[in-house]
Amino acid sequence: MKKKKLLALLLALTCTLSLAACDSKEAPASSDKAVVSSTDSKGSEPVTVGTDAVPSYTELNLDDYKDTKASIKFIHHKTDRAADGTMDKMVAEFNKEFPGITVTMEAITDYAEDSLLRLNAGDWGDVMFIPAVDKSELQNYFMPLDTFDKLSEVLNFVDSGKFDGLCYGIPYMANAQGVLYNKAVFKAAGIDKLPTTPTEFLADLKVIKEKTDAIPLYTNYAAGWTMGAWDAYIGSVSNGDDTFMNQKFVHTKNPFDDPGDDTGAYNLYRILYEASKDGLIEDDYTTTDWEGSKGMLNRGEIATMVLGSWAYAQMQEADSHPEDVGYMPFPITVNGTQYALAGGDYNYAINVKSSDENKLASLIFVKWMTERSNWCYNEGGYTVVKGGKNPDMYSAFDGCEVLSDQPALDGEETLLNDMNNESELSFNAGGNSKVQRIIEAGVTGSETLDDIFDDWTKAWNDAQTELGIEVKY
Repeated sequence: MKKKKLLALLLALTCTLSLAACDSKEAPASSDKAVVSSTDSKGSEPVTVGTDAVPSYTELNLDDYKDTKASIKFIHHKTDRAADGTMDKMVAEFNKEFPGITVTMEAITDYAEDSLLRLNAGDWGDVMFIPAVDKSELQNYFMPLDTFDKLSEVLNFVDSGKFDGLCYGIPYMANAQGVLYNKAVFKAAGIDKLPTTPTEFLADLKVIKEKTDAIPLYTNYAAGWTMGAWDAYIGSVSNGDDTFMNQKFVHTKNPFDDPGDDTGAYNLYRILYEASKDGLIEDDYTTTDWEGSKGMLNRGEIATMVLGSWAYAQMQEADSHPEDVGYMPFPITVNGTQYALAGGDYNYAINVKSSDENKLASLIFVKWMTERSNWCYNEGGYTVVKGGKNPDMYSAFDGCEVLSDQPALDGEETLLNDMNNESELSFNAGGNSKVQRIIEAGVTGSETLDDIFDDWTKAWNDAQTELGIEVKY
């Protein structure tokens, strides 16, 4: 049985065994807080949001709860920010306003896998970042925070934690998808105009190799998760269609075909393949060093890295040349327009099995972190709060059209996850090895890019057939 299917089965079994604990969904008869329910629950029992003891996110006024007392635990993946003291400093600021809420934190290195195991075991605490669980299972593990309609009025990018009209998660920050680059290296190479197509970008990488000592494109192959980061550019960035990723992708017969105009998923991954084939990456991709690469880009030893905007602040802080770290739109132009994708990162979520006391304290903590901590801004994130300020790093995106991938259609929320599991390609879901394969093939010459895409297409089509998914495009 495939690993991801086995894990999904274990999670499902846990839900089944714990239904009794999760089944109490009626609000108290008398409540002075907002009590709302999902209106599109597909015939199932409505899930109540907001009670007398724990209000919904939009009904919670932080200033009304200064005397709250509780001890909560927060598990997260920000090991770097735990090590440098950032997390502790934020909690200290939080405690200036809420001295009665004790927050214990645990940073997990292999968060994608370990958090799922912790979720299955049920010993993770009160607040976590939502791992890769089926959206249909969100209500079994997490407290509904508000309705999508209400939450989307005050926050951006809350669709990623949405199911049946309710939101179970809130992004701790949002990212724009572009390319990190060193301005001094580009200047030394004589590049005075940022590339806007894959062909231009590859030409610039060759010039950088010829005229500087910098590594033109650092892949961070060995880290693994940095490879999966390339998947984020498949939809809006590469084809200008904000409905593609979550609505059309699963229904597309040949999503990896070359459109012939320097756009689409084909040309996105072509950058990586040709850079690997032409020696425009590190000399030994198997020994890349994620932590070390931050200072290397800061110092100009690396020219470019393909990562979300969340990495910008880390690159600036890594050494003594923060002014040389830049962030540019991904070099693809669709019908004369460059598109930038902005979307939520990991989502805060609250344990549905926590006590009401801890749920309330957790909601206070999540709302404070979202609206008052400035974490998103300080990390170079795209604002989660509607009307919030964006960092100056996005100045290079002037002239780009900023899109956010539209959510899946009602009733199809799990289809992409199902396709990822069945095909084992795992787009935007930890599919690191398939992208690593591109580098390996480019360097060794063992496969052409078309060979790889032929395999991907067969796996995709077989999954559509197995799952009975209609091919429309």
